[in-house]
Amino acid sequence: MFNLLAMEGAALTITVIVIVVVVLVAFSLLLMVLTRYKKCPSDKVMVIYGKISRNKDGTARSAKCIHGGAAFIVPLVQSYTFLDLTPLSISVDLKNALSKQNIRIDVPSVFTVGISTDPAIMQNAAERLLGLQLKQISELAKDVIFGQLRLVIATMEIEEINTDRDKFLEAISRNVEGELKKLGLKLINVNMTDISDESGYIVALGKEAAAKAINDAKISVAEENRKGAIGEANAQMQQRINVAEAESRAIEGENKAKADIAASRALLRQREAEAMKLAVSAENVQAAQAREQSYAAEQQAEIARASRERATQEADVIVASEIEKRRVEIEADAEAEKIRRHARGEADAIFAKREAEARGVLETLTKQAEGMQKLVLAAGSADEAVRLLIADKLEQLVATQVEAIKNLKIDKITVWDGGAASADGKTSTANFLSGMLKSLPPLDDLYAMAGLKMPKIIAPSSAEDTPPADATAPAEAPAEKSAPKKKKA
Repeated sequence: MFNLLAMEGAALTITVIVIVVVVLVAFSLLLMVLTRYKKCPSDKVMVIYGKISRNKDGTARSAKCIHGGAAFIVPLVQSYTFLDLTPLSISVDLKNALSKQNIRIDVPSVFTVGISTDPAIMQNAAERLLGLQLKQISELAKDVIFGQLRLVIATMEIEEINTDRDKFLEAISRNVEGELKKLGLKLINVNMTDISDESGYIVALGKEAAAKAINDAKISVAEENRKGAIGEANAQMQQRINVAEAESRAIEGENKAKADIAASRALLRQREAEAMKLAVSAENVQAAQAREQSYAAEQQAEIARASRERATQEADVIVASEIEKRRVEIEADAEAEKIRRHARGEADAIFAKREAEARGVLETLTKQAEGMQKLVLAAGSADEAVRLLIADKLEQLVATQVEAIKNLKIDKITVWDGGAASADGKTSTANFLSGMLKSLPPLDDLYAMAGLKMPKIIAPSSAEDTPPADATAPAEAPAEKSAPKKKKA
């Protein structure tokens, strides 16, 4: 009974321990989930990197960008950081930028940029700007803006830049924003201040426009004055004519006094006509002088316009020539680099082939040397090793000698011998056979040509190598004194 109670107590204890462990594990998992679930503020972009799911087309992703919302960061395999969306104000004090007319101008401006929230551009920002400070991003964007701003100014004339600001800003926005997108940035605003040039061309254009406006105003005033004077004179003349006609009809039939009055009035009208003539002449002189000034101003404007057109044409020709020269230089450099790389590749291939052949020859000679060393050790001496090699190749050497005469077409050999012996005691038949055998290359001669000496076991010692024979040594057996007169071999 006591044992049963002890077992039940132990089981209860184990159950409690298991429950506590499960609760702790669940609490740890919940705590881990809560701590790894990260929220992204509205003024930042959260970049998750590490093991990221692939794109829909199966390509790998280097990072995952989230603007707003939240995401779960998988422990151990993922991490995260933030990109700041704070706008950056970049002051670009561009000086001596070359325009299309080859006139250098100063274009101070202020650009406002920031990291874009477009998904594709955010991906570029995560790959190229992650870990950089705002100052570093500003310097990087400033370099891009400088280059693109110079490029836009080089494609436009000063008149377009100075008068059509909307077109100028649109071209800048198009070029600069296209390059900033590659870095993950977005162009927010462009603010251009005063544009100036060191040659005074823009100031001259302003003076030309002001002079033209003043001349036009003077011509307009003179024309209006002339029209007013003519109108007033015509009105007075018409009034006086009407009065004279009325008076002439009223005094018709009057006496001589009234005729004298009429004559006096006629004289008055003559003087008034002369005065009117003088007024009209003065007005014509003023109008002629105004037209002369206008023509002089137009002449100066035409001269300035001709100079501008000539400078424009020269700039077009020079820029086109420079571009063509640069293109030819780039193509020549590319062709030279291609030839150098091809030659370097061939040289590397030849070197690798020769190195492989050398390693093969070295390995063969090494193995042969090891085999010869083992053969010498096994034979006990170098001479014994040579005997073993010769014994191994003897069959091949004999076969080579036999090969030299095997194809001779000899059906029979007839030797007519008188039986007389020569001075050395040999007959003609013996001399013929020994001479035919000597025509084959002897083994000792072959060894001598190779700088070797045949072992004593194969070749007997020569007279020079053999010690002097004893006087009691038996003499050589006499040669055969007689032989058949006709032998067949």
